Amino acid sequence: MTTLESAAAVLRCFSASRTEITVTEASALLSLPKSNISRLLRAMRDAGLLETIGDSKRYRPGPLILGVAHLYSSTSSLVGRADAVVARIVAAVGHTGYVSIRDGGEVTGLTYHPGTNVLRVATPVGRPLAAHSSATGRSLLARLSDDQVRALFSQPWTPVSPTAPQTLDELLQRLERVRRLGFAESHDEANRGVGALAAAVGVPETGEAVSLCIAYPVSTVTAEEREDIIARLLAGAKEVAALAGDPQWTNQAGLSASAA
Repeated sequence: MTTLESAAAVLRCFSASRTEITVTEASALLSLPKSNISRLLRAMRDAGLLETIGDSKRYRPGPLILGVAHLYSSTSSLVGRADAVVARIVAAVGHTGYVSIRDGGEVTGLTYHPGTNVLRVATPVGRPLAAHSSATGRSLLARLSDDQVRALFSQPWTPVSPTAPQTLDELLQRLERVRRLGFAESHDEANRGVGALAAAVGVPETGEAVSLCIAYPVSTVTAEEREDIIARLLAGAKEVAALAGDPQWTNQAGLSASAA
């Protein structure tokens, strides 16, 4: 790997459940010698990408990374437009909403709107999920060709739950359905007891794409509520797509949830 690729690999080690890291931990996660990792982490610290915690030997994302992340989420017109739509849907349905992006085979939430219902999903942003086993992930993967998906998941995976895709062939079948209906759905997959509906929109000029998602406890949503959420997601995604010039939504039939 180049130095830049190695630095990016280090940054991917961080998550909502791993906010700090040591040389030993990074070495094990990346399967690289500790001496190489130690030099790399020091160089990233000196560049502002990482910072050490007091006098400890633990590292966390530095001010440069945090500043750029804030700038990205606050200035991206696609993220901002999608976030406004998600906030509007959350206010109407009372369930939790997210705007997420894909990085390789994982998806991560950028923005979060907590639901107002008594029972609601409260997964924090920043926690990566397997793209093949989440509604947000499949909504974004559906924008790729089958060959691109095959290349991305060339190795078999351990299913995260019985309701998640068990094989690549099953994943491709679900993605075909997403492309046909315009939305992805998960039920008790990456997060037990949680259901989610998602639709993805992108900007053709930059390749940027985001997923608009509503998540809820599966035991609380009726068939009528599910149809309402899907209708709102499809309408919101079309609204953002029209502003972004997303050709994938030009001929979208806008099927209702009853077509699912």
